[in-house]
Amino acid sequence: MSTRIEKVNSLLEHEISKILAADFGFAGSLVTLTHVETSPNLIQTKAYISVMPGEKTEHVIGVLNKGVYDVQKKLNKMLNMRPVPKIIFVADKETAEASRVEELLEKIKKPDITD
Repeated sequence: MSTRIEKVNSLLEHEISKILAADFGFAGSLVTLTHVETSPNLIQTKAYISVMPGEKTEHVIGVLNKGVYDVQKKLNKMLNMRPVPKIIFVADKETAEASRVEELLEKIKKPDITD
């Protein structure tokens, strides 16, 4: 990945996080922007979102994708770059898998008390 793309990813991650914190409130959910991936031609950016509890992931992603126009508009005003990539919110499955692995490791670590 080129240095330019890495800088764009970092900038977009920072700015999108600020917008999500200010404009979207999800009661009873912890919503985190884990990372972003921008295409090499700067046309599209996938913003990976982690949601706790996991049952609300589909709802949160749906709300974010419905409000993506407002996020895009704010980014266009805030950033001094052209083109500003089109944002697509995606559920981050890596975080969910990592937490599942952690749970399994904890089960293995605990001694079996029933013996």
